Formats: sequence, C-alpha cells, structure tokens
Amino acid sequence: MSLVLGIDPGSRITGYGLIETGAGAGARHTYVASGCIRLSRDAPLPNRLGEIFTALGRIIEQYQPVEFAIERIFMSRNADSALKLGEARGVAIVAGVNAGLPIFEYEARKVKQAVVGTGAATKAQMQHMVKTLLALPGTPQEDAADALGIALCHIHTRGGLPGIAAASGRFRRGRLRG
Repeated sequence: MSLVLGIDPGSRITGYGLIETGAGAGARHTYVASGCIRLSRDAPLPNRLGEIFTALGRIIEQYQPVEFAIERIFMSRNADSALKLGEARGVAIVAGVNAGLPIFEYEARKVKQAVVGTGAATKAQMQHMVKTLLALPGTPQEDAADALGIALCHIHTRGGLPGIAAASGRFRRGRLRG
C-alpha cells in the first residue's frame, strides 16, 4: 500500500487530497482525506505563500504520503494571475521536496482525461467522477476534488506501460506508437 498526496495549487485556495492504493492491476483506491487550504484574502502574497508551505508541511507530517502529485502550470491570459499561481505551486513543491517526497507533475487536461475520460471536463464532472470513483458519501469541494483527481491521475499513470503510453498519447488500439 502507498499513500499519494495530490495538490491543486492556488494563491487563494490550495486543494489537497490523499488516496491510499495497493500495488498492481485492479488495486483498490481508498480515500484518506481531502480539503482546502483557504488563504487570507487581505494578507500579502508572501504571507499567503508561507501559509501554503506551513499547512502542507503539517499535512505531510500527519499523513506521511510516499508520493506527491501536483498540477502542472498552464498558460493564462492574465500574466499576474499566472505568476501568483506559479509561486503557490513552487511553494507546494518545496514543501514536498523538503519532506523527501518524489514529485510528479500532470497537466490539467491529462488529469481530466484520466478521471473523467475527456480533457475538456468541467469542474462539476470532475467532482462527480471523484465522488463515484472513491465512493465518497458527499461531493467534495471543487479544489479538493481536483486534488483528488490529480492523485488518481498519478496512480493510473504510474500503473505501467499502457497507463504511461496512454498519458503521453502514444498508445492506440492496443499498440504502442513509436
């Protein structure tokens, strides 16, 4: 069994999700915890970044995950927003590296593809599929659902050649394209 921590970084809300999984094909995935690190709106950005770092450090210490998966940054029309997101993401990565965790990165479209089956999935579709796949009693908050989706994407991607090849777009109809 291994515990995977998924992170959906944000400068206002950072989602996290922890999933325990067994080894091999057909392994069961068990929901452990999820939530949101809600940051002070009035605090300066450096203080919010410190809050992310401290909160993730506590989560890592409490749950002891063995792998850390995070959403890869996307391009945005607003350069200021993209910069703040990148800073939040960087702080989250440093929290994982500080704890000695291997870091894995996934594009949002790949996460949606792995969880919902389409890279153009909506937030509501992600929430529904995460709830269904993990047999949750209620619908997780958007950012927590995204973090759980990132953890699920990582678990499915590391599952072997078909998962890795499919994630890279090189696997079609049972054959590996070279």
